[in-house]
Parts: sequence; C-alpha cells; structure tokens
Amino acid sequence: MILIAALVVAAAIAWAALQIVAEMRASRGGGADDRTAALLALFAPALTDTQRDPRAFLVWQPIAKAARQLFPAEFAALDRAMGSSFPFPPERIEAAHSQWTADWLAWELAHDTEYKLKAAIAEHDLASQAGSAVARARLDGVEREKLDLYQRRYADYVRTAKALQALLGA
Repeated sequence: MILIAALVVAAAIAWAALQIVAEMRASRGGGADDRTAALLALFAPALTDTQRDPRAFLVWQPIAKAARQLFPAEFAALDRAMGSSFPFPPERIEAAHSQWTADWLAWELAHDTEYKLKAAIAEHDLASQAGSAVARARLDGVEREKLDLYQRRYADYVRTAKALQALLGA
C-alpha cells in the first residue's frame, strides 16, 4: 500500500513537473508572440508613412534594420507570414524611388510652366514700360527666384534619390 501511495505521489509530482515545464515553454513562446505583435504594431504607421512620402523610408528603414538585428526570430516569422522581407521588401523601396522620380519630373514641369508665365508677364511689363528699371528688376527677380527654387528642390531630390538607392544596396 505504501508502495502504491509512493508511486501515486511520484506520478503526481512528475505530472506537475511536466505541466510546469509546458507552461514555461508556453510563456516563452507567448513572449515571442507578444514581441511579434509589438513589431507589427510598431511598423504599421511606417507602412502608411512610406506610402505617402518616399522620404519616410529614410527614417523607418534604419529602425527596421536595428529591430531585425535585435529580434531575428520574430522577423523571420513576420517575413514568412508576409511572404517577403518585413516591413519593407526591396520592391517597395524601388517603387518609392520610382515615385520620387516621377513626382520630381511632374514638379519640374509645373515649375517651368509657372515661371514661363511669370517671365512672360514681366517681359510684357518691361516692353510696355519702355525698358523701365523697375520692370527690368522685376524680370531679373523672376529669373533669380525660378533658379533658386529649382536648385533647392533639385538638391533635395538628388539627396533623397541617392539615399533611397543606398537603402536598396544595403
């Protein structure tokens, strides 16, 4: 009888130990699930930000790279679930670069059209005022303004385009 009681107690202890081990494994797995869900929540705004403005990749991609190094298992799970590199597959960055270039070309055309009109008005004023110094200064100002704005915007375009290209190479 004592032998049977001892076996029952030993079995109960073994069963309890197995339950504790199973709970510990589950809690570790739950932690990974929690981290994966937190990473999804962290990068949800990044997905919309980068859709709206390609420059957002320049902020979010280094954060994603650091998080990927800190949580490789969680990112591997996200990559499998998404079917590509989470949160930014190379195709998204390439598309952003293409959109950035298309937006630049559209801006450049609008800028040129706007300043052709401004210059034509200033030239008309110059002609109708028989070459007055004020009308000449106004025309020169339009040309300077056109060039200054173009140079600033072009510098931003080139800087961002190169940075997006660098993200693709990394």
